[in-house]
Amino acid sequence: MNPQALDHRQRRVLATVEPRSADQLDGWLRTVLDLEVPRRALIEGHASPFAYLSHAFFQTESNPRDVVVWAARGAGKTFYAAVATALDMIFRPGVEIRLLGGSLEQSRRMHEHLAALFGRPELAWMIAKPAARNLTVRRVRLVNGSRAEILAQSHTSVRGARPQILRCDEVELFDPEVWRAAQLMTRSKKCGSVVVRGAVEALSTWHLPHGLMASLVGDVSDDSPQDRTLFRWGIVDVLERCHTSRPCTGCDLLPECNGRARHGNGHVGVEDALALKRRSDRATWESEMLCLRPKRSDAVFPEFDRAVQVQEQRTPDGALTFIAGMDFGFRAPTVIIFATVDAQDVVHVLDEHVESGVVMEKHIDAIRRSPFVGADGMPEWIGVDPAGHQRNEQTGISTIAVLRKAGLTVRTRPTALNAGLRIVRARLAPAVPGTSAKLFVHPRCIRLIESLEAYHYPVHRPEINVPVKDGPDHAVDALRYMLVNLEARPKVRMARYV
Repeated sequence: MNPQALDHRQRRVLATVEPRSADQLDGWLRTVLDLEVPRRALIEGHASPFAYLSHAFFQTESNPRDVVVWAARGAGKTFYAAVATALDMIFRPGVEIRLLGGSLEQSRRMHEHLAALFGRPELAWMIAKPAARNLTVRRVRLVNGSRAEILAQSHTSVRGARPQILRCDEVELFDPEVWRAAQLMTRSKKCGSVVVRGAVEALSTWHLPHGLMASLVGDVSDDSPQDRTLFRWGIVDVLERCHTSRPCTGCDLLPECNGRARHGNGHVGVEDALALKRRSDRATWESEMLCLRPKRSDAVFPEFDRAVQVQEQRTPDGALTFIAGMDFGFRAPTVIIFATVDAQDVVHVLDEHVESGVVMEKHIDAIRRSPFVGADGMPEWIGVDPAGHQRNEQTGISTIAVLRKAGLTVRTRPTALNAGLRIVRARLAPAVPGTSAKLFVHPRCIRLIESLEAYHYPVHRPEINVPVKDGPDHAVDALRYMLVNLEARPKVRMARYV
């Protein structure tokens, strides 16, 4: 069926025919809305916008209902969320949907897309009467009882509503407390013949390695049971079809596209994408346009690269010394890392212990149980915060004294924070040309890896040279105390073998 050959009356009739399959959904979008949505991602490992729409509409049982959409700026995530909202409202009578943006302006932008869709002749008749009261700057209400409404980002807004679906746009800009409160909003409900399961959808470009998107993408990227389904697409995935008259050779998009735009059917023009790339620095292009990784301009350790530093245990180069580092905590976690140092002074962190709310004796037991210590069940030494010399007001005994009483050799070296960070950086990326990195981390050390990526200075505040203490500092501090004390030794004694 050629959509162009249909008049508005025929489209109006077809608008009421519920799609029952992905192909029918594709046909509905083309016929009713004149909308061609990319069904195939052009970059390996990415998803198409149509895959998101299909998941949101059909409530696929095999995947978690909650969604994270990580998409490039200008790649249509806000518009496609509005399309998903329109589909829910048309075919799920009585459904309630709330639209929550990183700002009120962002919420309004999604609502404007939604209002434009229902302003089309094919759908305008679905607005409840009087239309002036049911298609406003804040809400859309249909004759079937479905309703979508925008929310301001506040505790009052998110605590007062009970929608079936909450769509959150640009969550990277959310107040974390509002986000946490929003997780309790949704309720399932039977809408027509379908039970709409309560769902929260988070859509955003991933800007920061330490922001909300970092935790959301991390939640769905590891091997643990998932609570959310991740959809990711970049600017290349939504490129228009590139005409054969444009040669690939010499094209600035060739490294990303590799000719795949010959099969594109997206909404972003090739010339526009070229202009965006030419105006961007590499970090911004890879972060905000290709969705490869977050931008790390505020990172404390921009030198850290998973592809380089994260490795399985290396083949020992001669004798190994077992050492450890520890950052004290109680409400905040206590972090212990276990490492080896080889004959070439290469440090390989092999394991970590992270736990909150337990006494020091429990952490000492964890050290003794670790397989990554010497034959006597202890590391050769453990580097800790010099503040551990302070005596506990209740017991009169310092934390370091407790460790030493348990048989641990404890090393402390008062060192300025930035001096310690320079020691870590020097091992990640030595300044001498041709010198290899001297610090590696085993993949099992998830908290340390995430912390090395997320530890950051205040965003957009280059005048402040002190990292933010918002979580990643604990594992980094354990590493820092260990390396500071390692550097203080005139020579590492190699006495044990594995």
